[in-house]
Amino acid sequence: MDEKHPNRKKDKHNPYTLTIANGRYYLSFKDGRGMLQTIEIDKVLYGLFNRFELEDISYLNKVSRHIEHSELTEATLNNRAFYKPETVEDTVSRSMEYELLHRAIAKLPEVQRRRLLLYFFGELTYEQIAELEGCKYQAVQNTIYAALKTLKKFLK
Repeated sequence: MDEKHPNRKKDKHNPYTLTIANGRYYLSFKDGRGMLQTIEIDKVLYGLFNRFELEDISYLNKVSRHIEHSELTEATLNNRAFYKPETVEDTVSRSMEYELLHRAIAKLPEVQRRRLLLYFFGELTYEQIAELEGCKYQAVQNTIYAALKTLKKFLK
């Protein structure tokens, strides 16, 4: 008669399985190459592994219950969040900065504005813009440099 313990919640550091077959005790695990190995162990060692596994499960359950029943407030959930929610102040500040930037870009000469938008928002390279507009690479580079310099003055 083969007896295998029911599936127990296991920790990743405890990846073995205990089995009883024909009155013999076995321990199964994957070795370093990922191959399943099964070895026969004596009853005392089986008992120790079994007790350790039960104590480990008990500990994992306590940790799980503690986490589930800890006080969950909006603040603690936000602290656990991968992406932190933006505060109202941050949203307003960012909106004001974007508005200021858009107004500054609108004040640029038409060629500077067009090339700047193609470079930063259209994600084109200097070479691609030069080819598109039928001009030299250096002209595009100088225009975008001048646009950035002007924007820095506007935004100070």
